[in-house]
Amino acid sequence: MTQPNNMLHARVYPTPSHHRQRLERRCHWAQPQSPCHHPILFYKLPRPLLLTHTRNTTAPQRNVVVSTRCSISSSAPHSHRRLKMLHPYILGAFFASVLGFFLLYALRDKERKDNRHRHHRADGLVTSGSEIGQCRQDDGFGTDIIIVGAGVAGSALAHTLGKDGRRVHVIERDLTEPDRIVGELLQPGGYLKLIELGLEDCVEEIDAQRVLGYALFKDGKNTRLSYPLEKFHSDVAGRSFHNGRFIQRMREKAASLSNVRMEQGTVTSLLEENGTIKGVQYKTKAGQELEAYAPLTIVCDGCFSNLRRSLCNPKVDVPSCFVGLVLENCQLPFANHGHVILADPSPILFYPISSTEVRCLVDVPGQKLPSIANGEMTNYLKTRVAPQLPPQLYDAFISAIDQGKIRTMPNRSMPADPYPTPGALLMGDAFNMRHPLTGGGMTVALSDIVVLRDLLKPLSNLNDAVSLSKYLESFYTLRKPVASTINTLAGALYKVFCASPDQARKEMREACFDYLSLGGVCSAGPVALLSGLNPRPLSLVVHFFAVAIYGVGRLLLPFPSLKRMWIGARLISVASSIIFPIIKAEGVRQMFFPVTVPAYYKAPPAK
Repeated sequence: MTQPNNMLHARVYPTPSHHRQRLERRCHWAQPQSPCHHPILFYKLPRPLLLTHTRNTTAPQRNVVVSTRCSISSSAPHSHRRLKMLHPYILGAFFASVLGFFLLYALRDKERKDNRHRHHRADGLVTSGSEIGQCRQDDGFGTDIIIVGAGVAGSALAHTLGKDGRRVHVIERDLTEPDRIVGELLQPGGYLKLIELGLEDCVEEIDAQRVLGYALFKDGKNTRLSYPLEKFHSDVAGRSFHNGRFIQRMREKAASLSNVRMEQGTVTSLLEENGTIKGVQYKTKAGQELEAYAPLTIVCDGCFSNLRRSLCNPKVDVPSCFVGLVLENCQLPFANHGHVILADPSPILFYPISSTEVRCLVDVPGQKLPSIANGEMTNYLKTRVAPQLPPQLYDAFISAIDQGKIRTMPNRSMPADPYPTPGALLMGDAFNMRHPLTGGGMTVALSDIVVLRDLLKPLSNLNDAVSLSKYLESFYTLRKPVASTINTLAGALYKVFCASPDQARKEMREACFDYLSLGGVCSAGPVALLSGLNPRPLSLVVHFFAVAIYGVGRLLLPFPSLKRMWIGARLISVASSIIFPIIKAEGVRQMFFPVTVPAYYKAPPAK
């Protein structure tokens, strides 16, 4: 009998009897169509092939196996059906492999972070009671929370927790009025948080000035950007002031509560016992070394913190320095507005800090500054900076330089990368910093305090440090909308506003100025983000790339050329290289998908 054309041609080999049972488990037999045919064998191969065999013979049936070296006719209907059945398994195996790869990568990354955490934990920690001759403080005060530092974050936090009935012990290195050249501008979003905390009267009686928006200057052109305050009470606006006066007012208000104790002393280390922070070791103003204990220690000791290394992975970057001056009896071109001059090589800021004083901050890229002592700084300011200022500010600027009161300060940025530690928490500049160009630091700090207050409110007992630490992990996620929006905007705007010889960066800078000058949503949207009134990271990304696309459109209209198309492509690349690393450092998942983070749903520990 002739074999049909659509059947599989295969070689047949005798099969040893001891393999027969194993073979039968991997195949099944179809009934023969006629007595002269052997049964049809369907063999389940590793590859998606369907093998059939028909043999016409009168010889006794033998155990057979079909060789996989064969050819299959394209018209075999059983083969097509079996292939379709196997496709889902192949795709499933592929996606499972990819998922496994990412899971393995995440586990290895977590292991590396844990190793770094263990490595750094020893730095700045002292085992409780290990030092001979130390005095343990026991004055019957019964502290619930120790706060290290009484700056903006520490003072506001002390008042907030004290008002909620917590017994708070604040330890500050220097309780005299600080004199700083930053931390002088509070955005409207920060002022709303100040109202929420009951501290709005701290901007009164310090000659604070209302700030209603910004004015941008570039190459002789200017545009005014007002805060979108139409939906708020008439008192809501930004505030600018002397940083020291503002801090002293908050310290006074915190100290007025009977359950808040403000003490001057220098905290030298955290006290650890079995992996839990139990308190701090500090030196008093008189030089006596003491230990203070509390269920929760909150470190707010500022940008120069010497305690954060044991509580986070600090990646501090210093992109530039500010050179500060005070201009006296100077009238700004736009009253009650901050002024940003897009100068070469980097921006210059002006804003009022009292009714008679205007703060000037000249940004100098890098960490190396011209020397003040030998006159290099004076020469730099007069010859390089002054010619780029608006005429209304030139004389007052030169007069301030001649007075010789030139101050400098490095501009630090540091993404939040905490080690969740039982018994301790980081806040303020000790925890998270961004470039001060946008004046968002105090807004982030006050917003963090509101989040922490709401988390601690349902807790009457803070003594279970491990459960409390797991619960407070949600703090790092809940703070993200406000913090990541302001942090990302500050870093991105600084890079866009800096001058560059690169043509694509020049176009991006020009496009940003023109985009903001369009008015309407093109100015109100970015200003709402900058002011803390619209803490939506996605809105920030949309506006940032809208600027980039606007820049590309300017290049391609009315007649595109190959050179302009190339610059446009590079402009999109530059925009991506600016914003994506900042977003990555902030955390993509926490920034855009916080509800997918398990810590987002942490419930208060059981009493």
